[in-house]
Amino acid sequence: MEQQSIITIKKAHTIENDISKSRFIAQIKPVESEEEAKQFIAEVKQHHKEATHNCSAYTVGDNMNIQKANDDGEPSGTAGVPMLEILKKLDVHNACVVVTRYFGGIKLGGGGLIRAYSGAVRDVIHDLGRVQLLPAIPTKVTIAYDLTGKFEHELASTTFIHRDTEYTDKVSYLIDVLATEYDDFIAFLNRTTASNFEIIEEDVKRLPFDIETP
Repeated sequence: MEQQSIITIKKAHTIENDISKSRFIAQIKPVESEEEAKQFIAEVKQHHKEATHNCSAYTVGDNMNIQKANDDGEPSGTAGVPMLEILKKLDVHNACVVVTRYFGGIKLGGGGLIRAYSGAVRDVIHDLGRVQLLPAIPTKVTIAYDLTGKFEHELASTTFIHRDTEYTDKVSYLIDVLATEYDDFIAFLNRTTASNFEIIEEDVKRLPFDIETP
């Protein structure tokens, strides 16, 4: 099955905002399943069990097939759903975010809560940054030693991703190639080796590339 490009995050991240004496701690983490999202939420709740609220939202699936939000005691619609809407607006797939609130004694009202929770999610994503996962083909290209000079010189100026080199009686290069650039890669191999190469392809995987967050 062909893998599509999606936007997500690379790693877990945490930020904290202080609004009207309340502490809002936003934690976001990449997840691959609903079970993983639920486990992350449970871990945050356990760590912040003295908090007033631990509100959450997550999306799972290449098409955001699973979308869930929880207000955790805040007035309905003022926390979880606004948090989820930011994930969707920024097109962040396969991620779970929990915003923990330690109440500081000043009520924010419905609009204030929506701004606080959605703002916390936007801030943690902006601070961390998003990545686009693009389909790529891992390859192993093997050539003779006398071809390596020209090959390595020209490879360094391409967008092909050189992961490693293996030396035996010949030289093998482990190179990841974006699926959209594969025809160009084969043309590159033919040109730099005079078609004297062996290639082994592995199953398509997705590689992260940093993108700007609007």
